[in-house]
Amino acid sequence: MICSHKLSVLAGALSILFLGGAGGLAFAAPIPEEPIVFEAGSGETVDAYRGFFEVPENRSDPSSRKIKIGYVRFPATGEKPGSPIVYLAGGPGGTGTGTARGPRFPLFMAMRIFGDVIAFDQRGTGLSDDTPPCLSSVVIPDDRRLSKDESIALLKQSVRECDTFWRDQGVDLRGYTTVESARDLDALRRHLGAEKLTLWGISYGTHLALAAVKEMAPHIDKMVLASAEGLSQTVKLPARTDAYFDRVQAAIDADPKAKAIYPDIKALMRRVHAQLDSEPVMLKLQTQDGGEADFLLHGDIMRIAASAMISDPERAAMLLELYSAADHGVYEPVAGLLARFITPGEAESWRAMPLAMDVASGISDDRLALVEAQAKTALIGDYLNFPMPHLRGVPEGLDLGDAFRENPASDIPTLLLSGTLDGRTYPESQREALSGMSDLTVVTVVNAGHNLFMVSPEVSETIKTFMRGEKVTKTEIGIAPPVFITE
Repeated sequence: MICSHKLSVLAGALSILFLGGAGGLAFAAPIPEEPIVFEAGSGETVDAYRGFFEVPENRSDPSSRKIKIGYVRFPATGEKPGSPIVYLAGGPGGTGTGTARGPRFPLFMAMRIFGDVIAFDQRGTGLSDDTPPCLSSVVIPDDRRLSKDESIALLKQSVRECDTFWRDQGVDLRGYTTVESARDLDALRRHLGAEKLTLWGISYGTHLALAAVKEMAPHIDKMVLASAEGLSQTVKLPARTDAYFDRVQAAIDADPKAKAIYPDIKALMRRVHAQLDSEPVMLKLQTQDGGEADFLLHGDIMRIAASAMISDPERAAMLLELYSAADHGVYEPVAGLLARFITPGEAESWRAMPLAMDVASGISDDRLALVEAQAKTALIGDYLNFPMPHLRGVPEGLDLGDAFRENPASDIPTLLLSGTLDGRTYPESQREALSGMSDLTVVTVVNAGHNLFMVSPEVSETIKTFMRGEKVTKTEIGIAPPVFITE
């Protein structure tokens, strides 16, 4: 008897030679790939293939070095597979292969009925990353408060230092833009021998997908997008973040017990910010060597913490617990959280890809003026995308310009899944981002946050309906209300 692994290898080879469905070619040369056993975090394993292809690091530079782009391919299981389905991770900085190992592994496997599923590692991430991390010499003091302008100036200094570091290492940071990543997708398509790709992404992955529409629309079969970030939306509008907190308050008000504890979350947060702005609190954070170091907690630190903890309702609930404790003068929970992510006295460090991608996508003059005007009164100011827009234009030569930030227009069939309690990409902004997509189906997931793929079996079934080419008639999916207090 032939073992299942060999059968999988054989099936994969046949799928290369005779690609069926709307996205395939009648005949294609074998793809240079390595058979692997892919193991998910759950311990589940599946036969797969790991592949690489080369692209210029910076296509605008004729002398650019070549970099390797890597992926893992899960062969199709359906009788009539369509175009390869390419997963685009969020971040920027997330990896397709890392996501496939996590809680979304079952969805990766379920999607195989429609075609090969590609866990794609975007340039500068995972299998596609040969850029060393940079530890600058810039140390922003933790035990005293600098002005916002002073802190931003130091951040810019650290980025310029790291830009020089990467240049010395042979890395061209100006190649790490969403446009270059979109062109990598077309290179992936050619590498796979496919006529078209289906793009499946979330958060920044949708930003990349929308850029790909501009670069290779005739070669995109369909798109499944969740928690969409438009090409002009790297920096979110502070007023819409405030509106998000109103939606959270409405969810709280639906639970009398939660409402009794959090009658006005905006007032609670403003109260804590004002107290810490006027009287910062010196915390003791544990260091890696087991000691302690001083860390000054002020209002902007709480605003930055809030910006990092509102993507999903369960995280927002944790955030409100921190604010409630601080409102009562108890700061140990905040100190415990900060100690998990901050090493006091450590110099500023950066990863090339996430830094460059956000700076390159940038923000227009008009939107920046609107953000700055709204930030003056907004609950967390302009910190939702910190350190953007604060690093705008640094390093120099990265910004892709306002033409890049214009919405794409296309009739590519597109499914958008949007959560009502998404604290990072807001429902109205998502619809604006896809306003140029004429064949758009929007499904709202009530009570879901930013990471919504696995919140309900109905989400998966909706995606399957769309992938089968059937009309998605459901406009809403409801999940259980979030829990903001524990008994």
